[in-house]
Amino acid sequence: MKASGLENEWSILQNQFDDYEKYSLIIKLANIGLLSAAYFTNNMNVFVLLLLLILWIQDAIWKTFQSRIEPRLLAIENFIMTGANEKAYQFNSEYQKNRPGGKGLIIEYLCQAIRPTIAFPHVLLVLMLGVELWF
Repeated sequence: MKASGLENEWSILQNQFDDYEKYSLIIKLANIGLLSAAYFTNNMNVFVLLLLLILWIQDAIWKTFQSRIEPRLLAIENFIMTGANEKAYQFNSEYQKNRPGGKGLIIEYLCQAIRPTIAFPHVLLVLMLGVELWF
């Protein structure tokens, strides 16, 4: 049985969606490793704090990319389930219709950064470093 264009698109996007999740976890683990290395080498300083914050924002940006895939995946699933006659491979066209400007992108990244699934463990790592630096 040959897969339709929508089924192929779903498969591609679903794999990419899952990859974003894996790489977000790698970013979190890198942040834990960074703080651990700084602690064990007695290099707890503001530079490490900045690196922790950069990785946190990078994780938020990564998860923002992932979140852009979800609406198209859900639409494709609905098209396949209902048998709708929709065009496949319209991810970028659909995204362009709702793409925010520069300020909107920054707000989108910051909103992602404060989501609990992204903020953990970044908030704890920043707090741990803060306690070490200021107490």
